[in-house]
Amino acid sequence: MRSARARFTFLIKGVQALTLAVAVCFSLGATDAGSRFTNLNHRLMCTCGCAEILGECNHVGCPSSGQELTELKAGIAAGKSDQEILASFAAKYGATVLAAPTGHGFDLVAWIAPFAVFAAALLGTILLIRRWGKPRGKMESAARSSDPATDALREKIRRETGDDGGI
Repeated sequence: MRSARARFTFLIKGVQALTLAVAVCFSLGATDAGSRFTNLNHRLMCTCGCAEILGECNHVGCPSSGQELTELKAGIAAGKSDQEILASFAAKYGATVLAAPTGHGFDLVAWIAPFAVFAAALLGTILLIRRWGKPRGKMESAARSSDPATDALREKIRRETGDDGGI
């Protein structure tokens, strides 16, 4: 029979081995040029006007995708980093070649603005609903019972319409 300490040590070693195996499995192919090429061509847009991802532009006779894919392969073969390749495409073709906006400058606003507008609309809706749910103020209750003729008219309208004041 093993002691508790020996079992604990065995368990820790097993967890470490499992973690290492998972890390190795996920890192296989991460630096492969083919997977890098696929990753990058899915982060770029074709500039022919088809509004397709560069790697998926499939219309016949596309004048742009072949040249752009060749440039992308050349950038990977030259050993450029992903950011350098994306920056060179953005410099050559404009920021619209990027499939997603960058995370700084005005492009950051493009990421934040929709969520900020949604949050403001949600807050406004919540405040409006809370205001609707509050009881009427003193002015309205005083105006309702201030004149006996008005009260009699309201009572007559209630009887004729069958409105009991509820929903």
